[in-house]
Amino acid sequence: MGRLEGKTAIITGAANGIGRSSALLFAREGASVVIADIDHEGACKVAEEIANADGRAIAVHTDVTEEQSMLAMIDMALSAFGNINILYNNAGGSTPRDNNVVDAPVDEFWRAIKLDLWGTFLGCKLVIPHIVRVGGGAIINTTSNVALIGCPGVDCYTAAKGGVAALTRSLAVEFASKRIRVNAIAPTITMTPRVAERIKTAVGASEHVSRNHLGLAYPEDIALTALYLASDDSRMTTGSIQAPDGGSTIS
Repeated sequence: MGRLEGKTAIITGAANGIGRSSALLFAREGASVVIADIDHEGACKVAEEIANADGRAIAVHTDVTEEQSMLAMIDMALSAFGNINILYNNAGGSTPRDNNVVDAPVDEFWRAIKLDLWGTFLGCKLVIPHIVRVGGGAIINTTSNVALIGCPGVDCYTAAKGGVAALTRSLAVEFASKRIRVNAIAPTITMTPRVAERIKTAVGASEHVSRNHLGLAYPEDIALTALYLASDDSRMTTGSIQAPDGGSTIS
């Protein structure tokens, strides 16, 4: 029996990168997976990949920053699988427009806040009542190791991800009595195709990657941490910030 057998997991931003790797792994471990992504074509490909491996998944076009879109996705999840046990707020990310606090465009700050922090807040707000109804479960949020150590040139993203870390700890206290574990993952730069292309020119990226004492991180590495937090293996873990970062937060 898989570690997530009988569970339903919503993974946002699951059409590519870390989300895709996590969806594939969760499905292999027995979960029914909701592939929630604004990239519907990509989400469908992941759902098809899971189905071809005899897993269970649906793809739902989802904008995590829009309440009605999230509510529609949740309705489809319940219609398809009957319950929700796990929410992995994976959607987010920075853009090349990010910069230091003086030079960053103001609208880039609000973009980061809306996608990374508001999107996480909204997902938790709307999904937690359904996890309460099944007697508890797991929420996994996505912060970043830049929120733990700082990194030059990404002050908008760092601020948003710092908010996610703080929100995670608050929710863990709020909902422990409901048997909901709330944790966050703080990855290092992870070699998705999009990120691998971006770091060639990103300010400070080479220095940041060089801090990874265990070498480069790949989506599959982060997915393993997500699986631990989603499964009963982490039954006594809540309010934690897990950092699968190759040691980049240590000197």
